[in-house]
Amino acid sequence: MSAPTDTQTPAASQDATQDAPRGERVTHSLVRDVALPGGTGTLALLTLDNGLDHTKPTTLGPEGLAELHAALETLQRRAADGEIVAVAITGKPYFLAAGADLTQAAAVQVRDDALALGRAGHAAYSLLQDMGVPTFAFVNGVALGGGLEVALNCTYRTVASDAGALALPEVGLGLVPGWGGAYLVPRLLGVEKAMDVILARPAANKPFKAKEAYEIGLVDALFEAPDFLESSLRWAEAVLRGEIVVERRELDPQPVWDAVVAGTRQRLDAVVAGSRPAPYRALDLVAAARTASREEAFAAEDEALADLIMSDEMRASVYAFQLVSKGKRPQGAPDAKLARPVTRVGIVGAGLMAAQIALLFAQRLQVPVVMRDLDQERVDKGLGYVRATVEKLVGSGRMSADTGARIVGSVHGTTELGDFAGCDVVIEAVTEILGLKKKVFAELEGVLSPEAVLLTNTSALSITEMAADLQHPERVVGMHFFNPVAQMPLVEIIQAAKTDDAALATAFAMTKKLRKTAVLVADRPGFVVNRLLILLMGKIVEAVENGTSVEVADRAVAPLGLPMPPFALFDLVGPAVGLHVLTSLREDLGERFPESPGLQRIVDEQIPVVLDAPKGLPKPVDPAIQAVFGTGEAGGPGALDEAGVLDSVLTALTQEIGRMLDEGVVASPSQIDLCMILGAGWGFHLGGITPYLDRTGYSEKVLGRRLLPDGVANVPAASRV
Repeated sequence: MSAPTDTQTPAASQDATQDAPRGERVTHSLVRDVALPGGTGTLALLTLDNGLDHTKPTTLGPEGLAELHAALETLQRRAADGEIVAVAITGKPYFLAAGADLTQAAAVQVRDDALALGRAGHAAYSLLQDMGVPTFAFVNGVALGGGLEVALNCTYRTVASDAGALALPEVGLGLVPGWGGAYLVPRLLGVEKAMDVILARPAANKPFKAKEAYEIGLVDALFEAPDFLESSLRWAEAVLRGEIVVERRELDPQPVWDAVVAGTRQRLDAVVAGSRPAPYRALDLVAAARTASREEAFAAEDEALADLIMSDEMRASVYAFQLVSKGKRPQGAPDAKLARPVTRVGIVGAGLMAAQIALLFAQRLQVPVVMRDLDQERVDKGLGYVRATVEKLVGSGRMSADTGARIVGSVHGTTELGDFAGCDVVIEAVTEILGLKKKVFAELEGVLSPEAVLLTNTSALSITEMAADLQHPERVVGMHFFNPVAQMPLVEIIQAAKTDDAALATAFAMTKKLRKTAVLVADRPGFVVNRLLILLMGKIVEAVENGTSVEVADRAVAPLGLPMPPFALFDLVGPAVGLHVLTSLREDLGERFPESPGLQRIVDEQIPVVLDAPKGLPKPVDPAIQAVFGTGEAGGPGALDEAGVLDSVLTALTQEIGRMLDEGVVASPSQIDLCMILGAGWGFHLGGITPYLDRTGYSEKVLGRRLLPDGVANVPAASRV
């Protein structure tokens, strides 16, 4: 029913938590008659258009749905009178429709209004099935959520080859496909493919491209964009004349349907662990879709949609979506005109992180990149990573051969410091040792111009101290990427004590060209993401050190619905890296970042911490590592149950966020949320972290205040029954 689009949101303000809902941007239903080219008769073509350019996607709210309903009723009468032989629906350039207006949905105050929104969509869309003549969707562009459901309710569907994205992303936004999708997709594609469309794809934020949608069966025909409308009209007439017959699959047998539903529920329990209701409500709707009548199924969608619109998880999801959208206009960035031109980039180091950064810079900045390391073997390894990654992208069709050749040709390796001469920007990505990084910067000052910007990819160290002994400390900026660099959308931009606006503006301008989201962060230990993630993991290992079972500790934070359990995260980042950052933060911030002799032993002896798991499922902690903690046995007076561990973690996170805001690490709680969403992959249903702490009462219990105003990322107290 609803779909994300970054221009559904209000204009940006100083803090994303302070926006007021805007009025509906009404989408009009414009109808014109088209004489079919073969003389079969007249087709009524309805175009959805909000009257704005492509930067304002077509969305559907109550007024737009009412207009669509009235237009379709008129067409139904004309069909009954024999005036038209078919109805087709399409959209303005680049969009069929981007779904329901999320801003309007999140502004609903009472459940009856939420229920009415679902019913209004079904009432309008059902007319496409009950038109009395065949209906066609000409999907000329983006079709998300309710936009794709417009097409699904039609008899037939065509798609333009350049249509940007087709998807039902509602579950990722705390909703369900509420205008027919949960019923129609499993009956159209089969129940197994429906699970991918409705549950798996939203979780991965992976919409279908036009060709993929055609191959899976979401649409019936694929036509090239330049003459898409003409081709669709010819195809529609061939269907009407019986020259083309579109076969529909039979329903999966009930045992197959039940088995897929049961397997999916088991997977949800392992991954989602009951942390949010939307995936389970969507699964229930699909489970019932085989035997329910259309009326029964649509009524069930209405009820589920009403419940979810009035849930905190959905409000937090919309808040998170708006944060991500507005993150493209970063808070606190200097005037972009101050940014220095970047025509050549240097990278100190040729390890995995450095090589990933080199590839990204070469691909997005399209400038020469030089990587330097101490010996040729390391340099060759870094260059080999770039070459192998590009070859893989070209081989899979995700990159053209010409682009791949350009990227590989633009990345050079060296062992000579002097080869950095002429670089406008140099970023260091060497081992996290302060003395080493200071030495690197001191050496660079001898070969770079005074205007060249020095960047550091440090994850926790003081950038002010790193720059303290330089002749030009004002040109040093933190530019903290997250691993894997290509996939993680966040870059923490850290302003040190003497960083000037020109250097800072250059870092922001580069981040924009890299298509990443930048958040301005003060130079405090761990910045935002690592400070909170390492604290969370530290509290988990602290509980184990005090006698809690590793399995209990690993399961304890499941109610948050994080991307992976704590020990799987340790395994991903590397226990040595986690220990290093934990130790560094303890030295800088104190004993609330605990010591862990057990973790030290895991690193020293290279002990694996997790077991293998089927693809797509979280890796569970290896119970055998209990032996490296404390006495080697769980239990005793310090042991906690899952609720106790979770309470310890949430209390610590709340306290730390309070300190970070007091220290001015970021400008507002919303910036902490943005960092955790984009830098740690925390779910939209959490809203980052502060909405979750507000709705669970931790903010008021620990800090004596809410972190966000009531109603910003939750159902307002006044609306609760």
